[in-house]
Amino acid sequence: MKTRFRLGAAAGALMTLGAATASAQELPGTMVWTSYDVGSAGYAEASAIADAFGKEFGTRVRIQPSGSSIGRLQPLLQGRADYAFLATEAFFLSEGAFDFAAPAWGPQPLLAIAGRPAGVTLIAAGDAGIETVADARGKRIAFVAGNPSVNVKCEAILAFGGLTLDDVEVITFPTYSSAMSSMTRNESDATCTTPTTSQLYELAESPRGIHYAPLDPDNAAGWEALLKVLPIMGASEEDVAAGLPEGEVAQMAAYRYPIIATTVDKSADDVYAFIKALDETYDLYKNGTAAMARWTLEKSGRPAVDVPFHEGAIRYLKEKGIWTAEDDAWNEERTQRMNALIEAWKVFKPENESLPEDEFAAAWMERRAEVVSSLD
Repeated sequence: MKTRFRLGAAAGALMTLGAATASAQELPGTMVWTSYDVGSAGYAEASAIADAFGKEFGTRVRIQPSGSSIGRLQPLLQGRADYAFLATEAFFLSEGAFDFAAPAWGPQPLLAIAGRPAGVTLIAAGDAGIETVADARGKRIAFVAGNPSVNVKCEAILAFGGLTLDDVEVITFPTYSSAMSSMTRNESDATCTTPTTSQLYELAESPRGIHYAPLDPDNAAGWEALLKVLPIMGASEEDVAAGLPEGEVAQMAAYRYPIIATTVDKSADDVYAFIKALDETYDLYKNGTAAMARWTLEKSGRPAVDVPFHEGAIRYLKEKGIWTAEDDAWNEERTQRMNALIEAWKVFKPENESLPEDEFAAAWMERRAEVVSSLD
């Protein structure tokens, strides 16, 4: 499987730990995970990993699917879920961006355990007349309500083609699943997601067909425009995608999806046991979907991801010889950024919470940009 990717943004805290060790056999008897809704790549991969944990260690996992980023995060942050299989909402939450630039949210600490490299581009129905991103002008683009993870990627990819949201017809669907299947129903012409989502295989087999608008890695102006919108992606060549002929590759952007994340309250021993189990059961789940081979820790356990790595994960990755001094530096830098935004929010919120919500969000995004610039 050929993948080359350059991802920007993210980093986490490293603490020295005592001699206590945790084995994968010390997994709890039951766990609750959240994920994207049924039919998504995230749900399929979480299910395959959960099944492997059950077979190998007898751990029973209940997966709570949700089509919205808030629906995946709230159970985790409220202590009703142990881990979450997330997309770019992990980055947004840590930054207090987009849906999280609201008084009830703001930047909050979140830590990564591992994150699979994933490709994304503008994926169009084959009969929509969208050969390149620029061809999407005036076309129907499927967005997902309450899902900035999907929507801002589409905004960034449209920018690659010199387009803004004003240049297309944005159609918002209530769930991820309904948005991804909307092209097959001829309710939209294109969307932006990972190329292995189950609904895309249905589209590829439908009369409409499927097409991947290329993101040429040599298009410097296009990439500059894309990264101004979302600075956590890089060029990628993908050879696993719905409807893609064997032996061909599609030029996409790469980010991490799913990211397995948890809260800072989860103990280092618990996370150590989790990532050890993830590693030890790899052979049981690696063929669960076309992309799951990328869960090998050499790919999924290295920066950059959207948020800092958890200290328990780092401990295991160091034992395996995967984690490097360079990774430590990355993690520390990312942690400093996350903590700086959290501290800025503590001052900003009480001074501005009387503002209307839209003005509050706009003012915070300005303040966020100032904080990030000060860290350069």
